[in-house]
Amino acid sequence: MNTANLLTGVRLILVLPVAVAFARPDVLSAGLLAVLVGVAIATDYVDGKVARWRGTASPGGQLFDHGTDFLFVTTGLTGAALAGLTPLLLPVLIAVAFSQYVFDSYMIYRQKRLRMSGIGRWNGVLYFVPLVLLAVARLGVGSDMTSVLNLTARGLSYALVVSTIVSIIDRGTAAHHRPER
Repeated sequence: MNTANLLTGVRLILVLPVAVAFARPDVLSAGLLAVLVGVAIATDYVDGKVARWRGTASPGGQLFDHGTDFLFVTTGLTGAALAGLTPLLLPVLIAVAFSQYVFDSYMIYRQKRLRMSGIGRWNGVLYFVPLVLLAVARLGVGSDMTSVLNLTARGLSYALVVSTIVSIIDRGTAAHHRPER
C-alpha cells in the first residue's frame, strides 16, 4: 500500500471511535476527541498531496479518499445527532449526495474516476467544520464559548442541510442536461 493510502487508512480507523465519542461523551476525553478530529483533517489534507508528489495518484485512491471522508463525516455527524447536537437529516442527506456522486460519475457519465462538482467539493470540506466546532466546545473553553460553538455548529449544520439539498438537485439536473456524445 502506498503512503497516501496509508494516510487515508489512518482516517478510516478513526471513523468508529470518533462517531462513538460524539454520541457518548463519556467514551473518550475531550482532548483525545479533539486530537483525533485534528488527525483526520490533517490526513485528509495531506494524502492527496502525497499521492500527487509521489506519482501514485489514481482513481482508486481518489475513491478511497472520498469514501473515507464520507464515512468519517457521516458517522461523526450521526454521533453528534444522536447526542442532540446536530440534525439527523444532515448525515442522511450526505449519504444520498455521496451515493449520487459515485453513481453519476461511474454510471451516468461513464467516467473512470469521480466527477466532482463545485458545490459538492465545498460541502465536502465544510462537513468537517461542525465536528471541529463540537470537539473544541467539548474541551470546556468556558461556558459562554461552549454555547457559542455548539450553537454555531448547529446553525452551520442546518445551512449544510440546505446546501446539500442544492447540491443534490444541481447534480441531478446536470446529469439530465448533459450534452450527447
